[in-house]
Amino acid sequence: MNNIERRDSQILYISDEHVMAEQKKCRALLQKLNFMDRADFEGIGAVVKELFGTSDGAFVNPPFYCDYGSHIHVGKNFFANYNCTIIDVAPVRIGDNCQMAPNVAIYTAGHPVHPAARNTAYEYGIEVTIGDNVWIGGNTVILPGVHIGDNAVIGAGSVVTRDVPAWCVAAGNPCRVLRSITEADREYYYRHVPVDPEALEDMKRMWEESGDPIRYPEVGE
Repeated sequence: MNNIERRDSQILYISDEHVMAEQKKCRALLQKLNFMDRADFEGIGAVVKELFGTSDGAFVNPPFYCDYGSHIHVGKNFFANYNCTIIDVAPVRIGDNCQMAPNVAIYTAGHPVHPAARNTAYEYGIEVTIGDNVWIGGNTVILPGVHIGDNAVIGAGSVVTRDVPAWCVAAGNPCRVLRSITEADREYYYRHVPVDPEALEDMKRMWEESGDPIRYPEVGE
């Protein structure tokens, strides 16, 4: 196999001239994106669509950094805030309605632990998968091979080294599950502060109009 095939098989590979030629295309798009008028929301969205492998209405607040872009696959309504870095040596797959706060970093790349092996310039990428409706707090780092389940919340400053299950709040270094998300959380917005009556009525109208697709699973489901 050539090094592009090795990289895409998620085994050890070397970043030769063919690999770097792919990165060069990405860097040209990043140059354009990161120096655009920050108020040109339409133009930014168009460059993001060209950069990502798959997207549907995705938006990022520049600056944004990645290695290929084409290995990033996001669902509907993806949003990444300032200074997001996605090292997409392997695929990064993100579901619908996901939000990332500033300074989130997703790493699929890695290097051998032993210095003799590392100094050969061989490296690898292991994919990262994030489900639907996931919110990732600022300054979070997600490491290679991690899977985050639907509807999870990752607290700010977390280092996610292992899989995170669906429907939970997780945080820390290393990131650990703190608690489950329940239907009771629907009517609170910050710790124990309830949603005000006006906003709650508006939310209820939206849930009714949408058919309320997001519900905490009942026992046995």
